[in-house]
Amino acid sequence: MTSRRSDESAASPASGDPTLQRAQEEIERLFNVSISIAVTGESGAGKSTFINAFRNLDDEDEGAAKTGVTQTTTKPGSYTHPTMPNVKLWDLPGVGTPQFQANTYAKEMKFDRFDFFLIISSGRFTENDLMLAKEIKERKRQFYFIRSKIDVDILNEQSKRSFNRETTLSEIRRYCGENLKDVGNPKVFLLNCKDLTAFDFEELVETIKSELPQHKQEALLLSLPVSSVAILEEKVKILEKVIWGVASMSAGIAVVPVPGLSFGCDMAIVGSFFTAWYHAFGLDDKSLEKLSVLVKKPHLKTLEKSSLLKGLTQTSALKLGASAFGEFLCSLVPVAGSVAAAAISFTTMRDLLQKGLKELADEARKVLREAGLE
Repeated sequence: MTSRRSDESAASPASGDPTLQRAQEEIERLFNVSISIAVTGESGAGKSTFINAFRNLDDEDEGAAKTGVTQTTTKPGSYTHPTMPNVKLWDLPGVGTPQFQANTYAKEMKFDRFDFFLIISSGRFTENDLMLAKEIKERKRQFYFIRSKIDVDILNEQSKRSFNRETTLSEIRRYCGENLKDVGNPKVFLLNCKDLTAFDFEELVETIKSELPQHKQEALLLSLPVSSVAILEEKVKILEKVIWGVASMSAGIAVVPVPGLSFGCDMAIVGSFFTAWYHAFGLDDKSLEKLSVLVKKPHLKTLEKSSLLKGLTQTSALKLGASAFGEFLCSLVPVAGSVAAAAISFTTMRDLLQKGLKELADEARKVLREAGLE
C-alpha cells in the first residue's frame, strides 16, 4: 500500500512542474490540431452525401451539406465536424462546369490550404479528374480516388443470372484502374457514400492515416463515425493516452488551497470528457437511430444509453467530492500537503476516466455486435 502511494506521488506532477505543462500541451495538440479535407469531383458524384455521412449527419439534418440532382454546390463550402471542430471538410464545386473551368479550378479553390483531397466519381474518371490529380500532385498534396454509388452498381447487376458480387466489384476496380493509368495507377476506393459501413471505407481511412503526420492521424480517427469495432478500438487507444494528461492537469489544480476549486474543475473535466466519448462512440440517440436504419435493425434505436452517461456523472460527483475535501485539507499543509493533494487528485481522476472509458467502450462494442459490424 505504501509503495503504491509513493509511486502515485512520484507520478503526480505538482503545479508548475514541466510534466504538467507537457500534459496540457499534449491535450491541446490532440484536440486543437486542424485538418482540412477537400472533397472534389464532378457535379452529382455524391460529394455532399459523403461529407454528411463522414460527420454522421443525414442529408436533411441541420448543418448538413446540400445534396440534390442539380448542381447544389456553387462555391467552396466549409463544414465543421460536430464533435471535432478542428476538423473541417470542404465541399468544392464540380470541376468542368461552365462556372468552374478545369484550367483555373486549382487557383480558384486555393488548393494549398487543404491537407489532402478526395476525388469522387460515380462513373468513369474524366479528363478533369485526372487533371486535378496532376495539379494536386504538383502541389505535393495527397489525393485519393473514390468510386461512389457502388450500391447502385450492385443493385443493377443483381438481376443477371450470372451475378457475382466479388466479380462485379473486381470489374469496377479494373475499369477504374485502366482509366487512371496516366496518373500512375493509384488505388481506387469503392464506396456507398450514404453508408460508410460498406465496401472500402476502412481501407481508405487506413491509407490516409498512414500518410498523415502522427498528430493529424489521431485527430482524423477521433472524427470518424464508428462504422466497425476496428475504428472503435483505434479511438479507445488514443483516448487512453489522453487520460494521463488530464489526470496531471487535475493534480496541478489540486494544490491550489481554494475551497471548491478542485471539485468544480474536476467535475467540468469529467462531464465534458464523458459526453465527448459518448458521442464519439455513437451511443447518443441520433447515432443509434441512424445506425438502425443503415443495418436494417430497428431495435437498435431503442437501446437508450443516456442513463449510462448520467450514472457515470453521478458516481464521479460523489467520488470527486470526497477527493476534493481530502485534497483541500492536504493543501493547507506546506510542501508535503501539496504533494499529497496532487497525488489524491491524480489517482482519483485517472481511475474515474479509465472506468468511464471502459464502460462506454464496452457499451459501444455491444451495439456494434448487435448491428453485425464486428
